[in-house]
Amino acid sequence: MSTPDSPGPLVFITGASSGLGQALASHYRRQGWRLALVARRADDLEAWVRAQGWAAGECRVYRADVAVTEALLTVARACLETQGLPDVVIASAGISIGMDTADRADLAVMAQVLETNLLGMAATFHPFVQPMCERGRGTLVGIGSVAGIRGLPGHGAYCASKAGVHAYCESLRGELRPSGVKVVTLAPGYVDTPLTRHNRYRMPFLMAPEDFARAAFQAIESGGRWRVIPWPMGVLGGLLRILPGACLDRLLAGRPRKRRQQEAPSPPDRPPQDP
Repeated sequence: MSTPDSPGPLVFITGASSGLGQALASHYRRQGWRLALVARRADDLEAWVRAQGWAAGECRVYRADVAVTEALLTVARACLETQGLPDVVIASAGISIGMDTADRADLAVMAQVLETNLLGMAATFHPFVQPMCERGRGTLVGIGSVAGIRGLPGHGAYCASKAGVHAYCESLRGELRPSGVKVVTLAPGYVDTPLTRHNRYRMPFLMAPEDFARAAFQAIESGGRWRVIPWPMGVLGGLLRILPGACLDRLLAGRPRKRRQQEAPSPPDRPPQDP
């Protein structure tokens, strides 16, 4: 943490204009960390930062869409030059859109979700891997989802992207283990964000973003490799993991599907995370 003689540690967070990313930014700042915050809606994010009363030395805002790799690499280089190498990098940006494979247009939806949630995470981590390895420490945090454990009706794109996140982070963890760089996978359950409020199905163990951020901070600081938040959702996720496919099919039969893009209320930016 910060001391009179040295600045606080630095965390780099994508998707910081709303939802989980913003909640994480707020919690990390309260713990004395400096912030490097990335969002497409940088103007809105800057207005929020000003409202918090944070000084320039405490927080910098960068404009980038994680689905645009070169834009993301540009802001990562700017962060390295102006703020230094982060201690923690959190790939929080993500979108959740329902899809119907029978609809040709929804193939583009799937590409959009995978590009943002999976490729965008790899692009977020990429600029910091080599410098962290050279330093011999650092933490890369991937935000997965309980929805990445088993497929859910209407969630094909989102579930596939989050299952990919889990596998990608596991692969990266093995690669970086000898270097001293940690890779932490967080799998949220349902978090109360603007998007989840429009879901048309029951959301067990729904939690406030601030509660998620508090638990996530503790999980990252503890150095664990995998954590489902909240823990009751971890129990449910574990049961889903071992449930036979035939039983899962019967359990999910008739379950309301995730809203597709043309059915959902139009959010001002990429939707926040939900399982």
